[in-house]
This record gives sequence, structure tokens and C-alpha cells, in this order.
Amino acid sequence: MAGGKCLALIAHDQKKDDMAAFARANRDILSRWKIVATGTTGGRVLDAAPDLDVVRLKSGPLGGDQQIGALISTGEVDALIFFVDPLTPMPHDVDVKALMRLAIVYDIPMALNHATAIKLLPTLKA
Repeated sequence: MAGGKCLALIAHDQKKDDMAAFARANRDILSRWKIVATGTTGGRVLDAAPDLDVVRLKSGPLGGDQQIGALISTGEVDALIFFVDPLTPMPHDVDVKALMRLAIVYDIPMALNHATAIKLLPTLKA
């Protein structure tokens, strides 16, 4: 992924509606970013805000979380917004934990819920 700042967007199934609404409501700020997203989340974001520059990767359980982790480790992702559902067990929980670990190791801004994402957005420089 060449040029420009890149934001990763991920949402667990029960949070995909929230992510779509977040993208729609914040399309002006998000439009300044290249966005990578896991497959279904990316599709929902594009449905809500078709003018955004979104690259859809694989679905999270099929490797999308790991793809985003790889982009973080190579310095290609500058921030992560991940709407986590803490109440639903995830079969790919180890992938989610690995992704969050990489965001911490590489010291990129990370929001795990809507309230934090709203606070994070204005601080991001595209």
C-alpha cells in the first residue's frame, strides 16, 4: 500500500451496524484516509459511505485479522479502530488478541469502542 495514511477498520458481527453508522457519520474525516478493513466490515462501510477509499481484505476468521496485523508490522497501518463485542465468544479469539498485541507493540493508536474512536478521530493527521 503506497502513499498516504492508512486506517484499519474491523468490527465483530454484533458491532457491524455500529461501524457502518460510525463511517457514515464521520465520512468527512475518514475520506482523508486510505482504509483497510476485514471483508464483511469493509462491505458494510462501503454500503454506508460508498465514497470512502476502502480495501477489503479477507473476513476476520478467514485471515483478515492476520492480514491487518501484517500491515501493522510492516508500518503500513497508522491507526486501528476495532469495534469489539466483549459479550460474544469468538472462535478466532487468538487472532484478535494477536492483532491487538501488534498494535500495542508497534505503538499505533487503537480504539476498541465507539466512544474511544470518536475521541481518537480528531487527533489523527491524514
